[in-house]
Amino acid sequence: MRLQKFLSRAGVCSRRRGEALIAAGRVTVNGQVVTAPGTMVDPEMDRVAVDGRDAVLETELVYLILHKPVGVVTSCRHPGQRVVTDLVDLPRRVFPVGRLDKDSSGLLLLTNDGRIHHRLSHPSFDHEKEYIVEVDIPVFDDVLRQLAEGIVLDGRRTRPAKVVGLGASRFRIVLREGRNRQIRRMVEAVGGRVKKLKRVRFANLRLGKLKPGQWRFLTPGETERLLKAAGIFEKTLS
Repeated sequence: MRLQKFLSRAGVCSRRRGEALIAAGRVTVNGQVVTAPGTMVDPEMDRVAVDGRDAVLETELVYLILHKPVGVVTSCRHPGQRVVTDLVDLPRRVFPVGRLDKDSSGLLLLTNDGRIHHRLSHPSFDHEKEYIVEVDIPVFDDVLRQLAEGIVLDGRRTRPAKVVGLGASRFRIVLREGRNRQIRRMVEAVGGRVKKLKRVRFANLRLGKLKPGQWRFLTPGETERLLKAAGIFEKTLS
């Protein structure tokens, strides 16, 4: 699709106005200024912005949550491995936002909205992620306290977390950061090993009753709250 047509269909402006914005250097594609109006863009893959504000085709956006099973890789392509997009039968391409390691299960957000990955990955988007964890050691109060107060990983202490015991060897933890294999490494630091790890909430999205391998579209309310939390608002240029 030509860039000026994309801007028009995204509700930013007319095609003629779009040509002027492009020529003025006010439009970027994937972070690069584009000044040729005839530039071709892929609405599902390219990120287009005007004056730093993202422009998207709202009618083509898809948001869904998947209950990722253990053993499936969080990726769109991984030779020789089953990936999360294999579980979603849609005519449009979607990609995962964030990661769950292969040995973990639970809620994973997928979308074709390129803004979401950028915004939700930025440190300023201070969202919560909630997990249910089963370990191979007793989770006494001192263990829960250490996990809640923070563990030093790679020379830097993890941020304080909300931690609640759920029995002899299970606990619930709510994080506001996402370092590589963070929970597994935190548990190892207190002398244990994670046996099961399931994400049950991501920001305002909850896993609910979805079974492993099942997925559903976000409700309009969930989508609106997620976009607002990410600071994404649609406006039309005059």
